[in-house]
Amino acid sequence: MNKQELIGTVAEATGMTKNDASKAVEAVFDSITSQLKKGDEVRLVGFGTFSVSKRKASTGRNPRTGEPMKISASSQPKFKPGKGLKDAVN
Repeated sequence: MNKQELIGTVAEATGMTKNDASKAVEAVFDSITSQLKKGDEVRLVGFGTFSVSKRKASTGRNPRTGEPMKISASSQPKFKPGKGLKDAVN
């Protein structure tokens, strides 16, 4: 399912127009993104938790040349599914 299909499904399930459903889906994505940018986590009980994990700077190797290279520190978004989602899938 891609984003447009998600919007269509939301519109059907709620009786909204596709335009309104698109705004709702975008608002959810934007809200989650803005909280993660702040370093907060987003808990959706029964669905899962979105969080940010910090990666330290490290040294790696260029696979082509074997030369050591510096890998800078970064933040990675993570998602941990909740019990309700796990049970629904299994």
